[in-house]
Amino acid sequence: MNPKPESPDLVDHVRRDLLRRLLGAGALAAGPSLLGAQGVASAGQVGPPMPDVDPVAVSDHVWMIPALGPFPSPDNQGFFANIHFVVTAKGVVVLDTGTSLQIGRMALRQIARVTDKPVIAVFNSHYHGDHWLGNQAFLEHDPNLPIHAHPDCVAAIRNAVGRHWLEQMLGATDGAIAGTTVTPPNAPVANGDAFDFGDVTLRVHHHGTAHTPVDISVEVVEDGAVFVGDIAMDHRIANMSDGSFNGTFQVFDALEQAAPDSLWLPGHGNPGRDLLARQRELFEGIYENAANAAEQMLPISEAKAMVLADPRVTKYADDTFGFDEGIGKFTSIAYTEAEARAF
Repeated sequence: MNPKPESPDLVDHVRRDLLRRLLGAGALAAGPSLLGAQGVASAGQVGPPMPDVDPVAVSDHVWMIPALGPFPSPDNQGFFANIHFVVTAKGVVVLDTGTSLQIGRMALRQIARVTDKPVIAVFNSHYHGDHWLGNQAFLEHDPNLPIHAHPDCVAAIRNAVGRHWLEQMLGATDGAIAGTTVTPPNAPVANGDAFDFGDVTLRVHHHGTAHTPVDISVEVVEDGAVFVGDIAMDHRIANMSDGSFNGTFQVFDALEQAAPDSLWLPGHGNPGRDLLARQRELFEGIYENAANAAEQMLPISEAKAMVLADPRVTKYADDTFGFDEGIGKFTSIAYTEAEARAF
């Protein structure tokens, strides 16, 4: 199946998001911006190997290689999104591959420490580069490996989005990921698709726009666990620049109905059974106050004050990375979304 052409609306939306991240206050403060990324690594240069990070068992069949911090930096070489892998009777299935060729190679080394079974499939949760730029290492290991993703994710990465994310991460890591190339997923999937790996069944969920328009979650049925990518985060606020607060609430509803009492496995932070509930509470505190301010035609500064006075928000302030720098941005995004829904 060939991926369908990327829609102009999706391209424009993602480009605007990238520019906001690069030019907004505090964006990628740890490293150079995309505007200087071309000069970070010369042609043919390859960044240093990624040091090993010990995998951690999180359920009967699922392991996690935990990220080294909440945001990309030269120090963590861009390893700021968790990599999960599922050991099945038929082989290993990888859920997101990290930000670089080097991180993908490191993940392969860690998988080999746990099992001698081959990697037989990969899933990419969405088109943000910290979740798929490691694909290169896995196809280097097995050129015929299926890498699954939403069809619009496949198309986006094949087009401008993939190149933008590679350049952005080169800048954020000061060239540590040099040698990484855009390697798109190659096997589109849809909501409800199920994969039988012998003792483990994986089921794909896509319930609309949440963190992005193309988020997929992967349910590990026998373990009662669901990998949610960036739909929900632990100790971080999932960025809604490319998504929707209301869409996220609807996706949470659908996931909780389809897979109740699950262990939720995030792309950023630690797994938890209350992960969706905590992210929902924080998001509701942000969105409902922003929507109230928009309805009253109050300025965004007052919307932010209302958000910061809500205990559903303030309870997360001290232990959420980037809270002080980001809360104004997230309030503005919620305000704009509420205004749009009013028309």
